[in-house]
Amino acid sequence: MELRHLRYFVAVAEELHFRRAAERLHVAQPAVSEQIRKLEAELGVRLFDRTHRNVALTDAGAALLTEAYRVLRQAETARVAARNASNRPGLRMGYVPTALRASIPRTLRHLAGAMPNLQTTIEPGAGLDLVAAVRAGELDAAVVSLPVPTAGVHVTPLGEQRAVAVFPVDHEHAVKSHVALGRIAPERIVVLPRDADRPLYDAVLAAGCAAGISPTLIEMPDGQVDRILLAVASGAGMALLPEGVAERYADAGVRFVPLEGESPALTTGIVSPRHTEHLPTRALLRAASCTLEQRPQIAPDRHLFAA
Repeated sequence: MELRHLRYFVAVAEELHFRRAAERLHVAQPAVSEQIRKLEAELGVRLFDRTHRNVALTDAGAALLTEAYRVLRQAETARVAARNASNRPGLRMGYVPTALRASIPRTLRHLAGAMPNLQTTIEPGAGLDLVAAVRAGELDAAVVSLPVPTAGVHVTPLGEQRAVAVFPVDHEHAVKSHVALGRIAPERIVVLPRDADRPLYDAVLAAGCAAGISPTLIEMPDGQVDRILLAVASGAGMALLPEGVAERYADAGVRFVPLEGESPALTTGIVSPRHTEHLPTRALLRAASCTLEQRPQIAPDRHLFAA
């Protein structure tokens, strides 16, 4: 049974005249008669009593008419819902947890104010996976650490941020305004797996090499910043994270301390389709570029985490 069959049936049932029903449907009368015959054959019942002068509903036809009204109303409701959903702007966004800067949530809030119907979904992921999702059209944009493969995508740089050291609050270096990595000589540094954020992982290795140290790396398997902070607070080791992480997290137990000298520079950016006409994505890129220079700076002695 098709919706078309029900529409033809309702027209005949309301008009009780095949010719008038055909005119109302803007089709030829034989087409209406044929569809009613097919519907009756499929249901195995007679829906109309027909004479040369009159058309009347049978009991089966009257029962079907009630249900036909309900089905057609539901079909119209579904059509309207689908159309409204297609007209509602949406933004599907991914992010690498260690790359997400505090300016991005602020930017999304500004977009929500400018586009009240905007539906935004945000999901974490590994850098290369997110780039692949953007390339495949599964995401509209992703905030990642750079560099990443750029084939088929456009990269909007968000600038550099410096790495900061993360210590438990009771660590001897936690009270200092700056620390030199070479003088710390840490035995262990807590990191995410390399696939979660390759540029950050490589920067940590490079920083250790430049400082003349070879610490043991303690990998947190799930790619979440929270696990790193919890591990540091629990004494598993120290960590090196982008300063943007310090802007976003306020859990007890650790403190971020700037590094002396030239600490590793970590570049982040927004990956989007190379040629996109998607209005929310274009608005995101414009807004992110405009707010890049407005992000808050971290004071050297700021206690971001309370004991």
